[in-house]
Amino acid sequence: MADLTTIFCGISFPHPLILPSGIAQTIPGEHEVAIRMGAGGITTKSLTMKPRVGNPPPRLIKVIHEGMGVMNSVGLKGPGIDEGAKLLSPFIQNSPVPVIVSIFSTTVSDFAEMTKKLIPVHPHAIELNLSCPNVDSEFGKPLGMGVQSSAAAVEAVKKISGGVPVLAKLTPNIPDIAGVAKACESAGADGIVAINTVGPGMCIDIETKKPKLGAKMGGVSGKIIKPIAVRCVWEIFEAVKIPIIGMGGVSSVEDVVEMMMAGATLVGVGSITYYKGMKVFGELRDGLLKYVTEHHLKSPKELVGVAHENL
Repeated sequence: MADLTTIFCGISFPHPLILPSGIAQTIPGEHEVAIRMGAGGITTKSLTMKPRVGNPPPRLIKVIHEGMGVMNSVGLKGPGIDEGAKLLSPFIQNSPVPVIVSIFSTTVSDFAEMTKKLIPVHPHAIELNLSCPNVDSEFGKPLGMGVQSSAAAVEAVKKISGGVPVLAKLTPNIPDIAGVAKACESAGADGIVAINTVGPGMCIDIETKKPKLGAKMGGVSGKIIKPIAVRCVWEIFEAVKIPIIGMGGVSSVEDVVEMMMAGATLVGVGSITYYKGMKVFGELRDGLLKYVTEHHLKSPKELVGVAHENL
């Protein structure tokens, strides 16, 4: 019988399908629902240094027919790092699966300060959100848009993170995502997360003659961006030796396998939950087990990067 247990940065996940950051908006909230429905790991909503009310509603819309995609402009709504750490402590302690805590900032010093506040709550890993597309007008371009700024953030956090793995979440909205990934690896990153949403994009209601999102523009996710995500994971896998969490448009077992073949060790399952609910985790887990068994594999690890070997 195949075993779906997956080791990522020394952390044991019961299977490789995890909830990405930003799908569940509160702690613990829907994070616990995802766990009950079969998620193999959790990444929490990105915390910021101070509390944020986020962008004006509506913040999420289904923009493409037949479940092809969604657009969001939540704007990093959250309680801030101090209250967030208090909420995270019991959640992490009681979680049956690994919890990756995501943080966002536009300054290296704030990334470091938030990391100091997180270490006492014992996250399994810390994700540096270097790529949020929904706050550009307020904060300027994300750190992940640049090679040097991304590396500086990673290096600062690694100095104080102790044994907690540090993951760099990257944007696809740059010409050389592999170059940024390589710079993060050189700065000490333990893993790469790719990709964040594409865009920003916009939809206009032709009846009201107004943008559908309260913030006018937002990040695009869902099935429509999967080819971009697969390409990014492929390029990153070619450039670095550290493991990758691949995400972007994953909605079927075939998508999971494709993402792993491109180079992902773990696979994020996000926007499809807006259409199918959190039960999709159990469905994809069972489907992956069936695929691995039927193809006579011992574990999903045998899928990681295999497409690179068949050129």
